Amino acid sequence: MTKSGTDTAELGYEQARDRLVEVVRELEAGGLSLEQSLALWEKGEELAKLCERHLEGARERIEAALASVEDEPGDSQ
Repeated sequence: MTKSGTDTAELGYEQARDRLVEVVRELEAGGLSLEQSLALWEKGEELAKLCERHLEGARERIEAALASVEDEPGDSQ
């Protein structure tokens, strides 16, 4: 089963994504009990939500940066 050394909420995007990939591989490999499979599924859901939060934060920063560039005077054509 996956290692849970670091609290999921502390993971960066790449770490969460990599752990999610690991969870999916373990689930696809099979051979787990129902309880193990459910625990992994729940961990995967948690990791997927964390990845989505990271991506949403990145989208917001990009949109803010684009808006500030568009608002700068003197760049009109």
